[in-house]
Amino acid sequence: MRYLVIFFCLMTTALTQPAPPTFDVQGHRGCRGLMPENTVPAFLKALDLGVTTLELDVVISKDRQVVVSHEPYFNAAFSIKPDGTPVEKSEHNNLTLYQMNYADIKRYDVGSNGNSAYPEQQKLKTYKPLLSEVIEQAETYRQQKNLPAFSYNIEIKSEESEYDKSQPQPGPFCDLVEAVIRKQLPADRVIIQSFDFAVLKHWHQQAKAGKYSTVRLAALVENLRTPEKNLEELGFKPDIYSPYYRLLGQDRIARLHQQGIRVVPWTVNKRDDMERLKKWGVDGLITDYPDRAKGLGR
Repeated sequence: MRYLVIFFCLMTTALTQPAPPTFDVQGHRGCRGLMPENTVPAFLKALDLGVTTLELDVVISKDRQVVVSHEPYFNAAFSIKPDGTPVEKSEHNNLTLYQMNYADIKRYDVGSNGNSAYPEQQKLKTYKPLLSEVIEQAETYRQQKNLPAFSYNIEIKSEESEYDKSQPQPGPFCDLVEAVIRKQLPADRVIIQSFDFAVLKHWHQQAKAGKYSTVRLAALVENLRTPEKNLEELGFKPDIYSPYYRLLGQDRIARLHQQGIRVVPWTVNKRDDMERLKKWGVDGLITDYPDRAKGLGR
């Protein structure tokens, strides 16, 4: 009888203890190391590889569509014009997405050339999709494959020097992105990140006023200032602090955790670095190669 009581106590303790938090493996631009970046095939491949979050970038077209793209122009490293000729670097200024309607943007091929910086990347003909299409395709795929729910980490590509040139002001930019999210996703599956703190401040203020979805906000960082200095500039505590991974140490991670802020560095592509950072206590990582993060997540 005594052993039964001990067994019952142990089982009760195990059942009432909360499960450990998931280590968040985020597929950078889908899985840039393996598939054309920021395209539907890249996002579906990332899901096959078990990512817990799809990381992607958005810009705005002339007709106010939310387009999934890292640059606000066609990158000469891999883009092909509708006539089949490659985009030249000298053409960047004339191929700004903010000055093009989405119907024209979609005619460009951003996958057939591959990307010489990522020799493992599969070459295939594909295009820059809308954010709404990425969500629709990924959600359909999740249901077909019976995959667990995953998050979307949407980076609003914004620079103060580019306001009203290659992008809208932060307010109108955020309005367009928020409208897509509100229509297609529950807020608890969305992260909004940006290097432009004006974007994060605007979203935070609008959410507090009840005008925006209350999503998680992530501060992207590539400067050498301390987390404390960056958070002071931001003016509020974000849900996530996302620095370049080489800027992190155990002490910084611990200080951020003391404030209740999760730490998810970018862009971690070597397995040794992934394992070291996880040992140090980061809450996840962003990688071009989700296959190299196998076993770190769920």
